[in-house]
Amino acid sequence: MTLKNPADLHGVLTALSTPFDADENIDVNLLKTVIDRSVDNGVDGVVAGGSTGEFAMMTDDERLLLVDTVTGHVGGRVPVIAQTGATTTAQAIRFSKAAEKSGADVLMLVTPYYEPLTLAETLDYIREVTSHVELPVMLYNIPGATGVNLSADVAGSLADEFENIRYIKDSSADWEQALQLIHHHGDRLGTFIGWDSYIYSALAEGAAGVMAGAANVVPAEIVEVARLIGEGKLVEALDPWNRVYPVIDTMITQPSFISAVKSGLRHQGVPAGVPRRPMADVSAEADAAIGAAIARLAE
Repeated sequence: MTLKNPADLHGVLTALSTPFDADENIDVNLLKTVIDRSVDNGVDGVVAGGSTGEFAMMTDDERLLLVDTVTGHVGGRVPVIAQTGATTTAQAIRFSKAAEKSGADVLMLVTPYYEPLTLAETLDYIREVTSHVELPVMLYNIPGATGVNLSADVAGSLADEFENIRYIKDSSADWEQALQLIHHHGDRLGTFIGWDSYIYSALAEGAAGVMAGAANVVPAEIVEVARLIGEGKLVEALDPWNRVYPVIDTMITQPSFISAVKSGLRHQGVPAGVPRRPMADVSAEADAAIGAAIARLAE
């Protein structure tokens, strides 16, 4: 799928959960089920190897396998965004070039994590990786994990500097920054909000879209909210939003959103298992709360 301009990528993107089998290997067949659940329910794109997908707990070979599997199974039905950032520039370039070869449509570039970097070092990393690839690049701003925030003006300046930096996923949970991205830089940088509780607000404000882990669990409901907002029916969109929000809120307020998404998938009949150790599954109490919130959707 060729994205000819920034507006080609929009709407609801599922940050795919990665299912593991009992031996903690990627369950490829179940991953395909997770993909189909989103695509068949109308999402506008899927993300391979994002934070919800536990990329930081994978080997290099597993990350390559994940992107190959997602791009191959999607088969052009929707755009595939491959998260290719890493702790070193060389790794990120390798993952990015491999994702281009696999058929990804957009490269999402998380900045290095664990070792604290300066903003200047972070920008050098972005510039070097971007200069080595041809696909559109989505900046991934998640300062809680990286320790460095890409402000709205910094992101906008990068889009001015590189033609292929076309998008940003902002997971800062800073609503003022999100508004600045949307309103000050939206003409050249498509903003995808990566904080699920902001889905309605972000779309109503004119964000290019949202990237939601919750879309693994309730894709049709989130897509319906996005559809109505896209048609200018903001008041009508409040009803489906108010129905699905308790599910999102119950998951996002758990200590581990990754675990909560897998709990939600299990309650939707998808045996997605549990996260890789040492990350724990949700508590029995939390699992019951997530299940109850999902059950209320059918009432």
